[in-house]
Amino acid sequence: MLTISSSFNVIDSHTAGHPTRVILSGVPKLVGKTVLEQREDFRNRFDHLRPALLHEPRGHAAMVGLVQVPSSVADYGVFFISSYVYLDMCGHGSIGFAKTLAFTGALTPESGDHFTIETPAGVVTVGVSWAADGSLDKVRITNVPSYIGLEDFAFDVDGVGEVRTDIVYGGMWYALVDARPLGIPLVPENASRLMQLGSHIKSTLKEKIADIAIFKGSPAPSVLFFDADAPDSATHFLVLESNKFDRSPCGTGTSARMTHLLARGVLTPDQTYHARNIFGIPFEARLAGRTEVDGRAAAMVEIEGSAFITSTQTIFFEKGDPLSKGFLSR
Repeated sequence: MLTISSSFNVIDSHTAGHPTRVILSGVPKLVGKTVLEQREDFRNRFDHLRPALLHEPRGHAAMVGLVQVPSSVADYGVFFISSYVYLDMCGHGSIGFAKTLAFTGALTPESGDHFTIETPAGVVTVGVSWAADGSLDKVRITNVPSYIGLEDFAFDVDGVGEVRTDIVYGGMWYALVDARPLGIPLVPENASRLMQLGSHIKSTLKEKIADIAIFKGSPAPSVLFFDADAPDSATHFLVLESNKFDRSPCGTGTSARMTHLLARGVLTPDQTYHARNIFGIPFEARLAGRTEVDGRAAAMVEIEGSAFITSTQTIFFEKGDPLSKGFLSR
């Protein structure tokens, strides 16, 4: 007979290939008036649940989890957990959450065409489009403001040479790097090489910008390689760690790249930006408005994509399991 020490009900989905695990039950009640405060309470008291629920043998390095909490300012409150860091905002995860709500019946054509989510980064608006058969078709996330932190920053990377980047905030910080000068096409068979290279660039960049005030207290910028085939179209490959890349075009990263293209005048405000992942699955981005953040010009970018349910399950932790804390291999 099995002796179960704890269990968690979850629903898994993928958005353009990247997973979202919505944790429905098992997380203890959290303290805090805001989602950010509740996220920090989770980090301080229950961080052991993050690797247990996301890492092997119950998950993998690329798994992203979503915890739903109460919100006093939005229809829903959520925060995002991942293998290495806590995400203030996650575009693909927000799209996956909308799909999960539709799957459970909490979101229906009768409930309307939009709702709001409070995230640690702020409140986002989610628009939904329904197919003729009543199923959820497209999801549109109006992201938190995106803005440029550092432009045209050049630095040397051992074994690579000079790398130039623009660092832009889209809910998290992203270092935008043109992949063409590096000579590695953004295709699935190059994923391992790109992760190693991106991780090397990321760790070097972290040291180079350590004393720049705007980046202090935030996770190091992830490296978003892009390969543009037109001003309004590009393939994205986002390197998170040496063993982890975003399978989707990255919603918040797409916000960052579109914001930079708008600032440089490459895109006009009425244009749609098409970002593809290495499998050719697109996100579409549009300018939804303009604002300012601490005196910096910022863009409100709308990201459109689709998610698909992959499983519903109960995750068990059997008493005596030596790997109940989870593990990652690099």
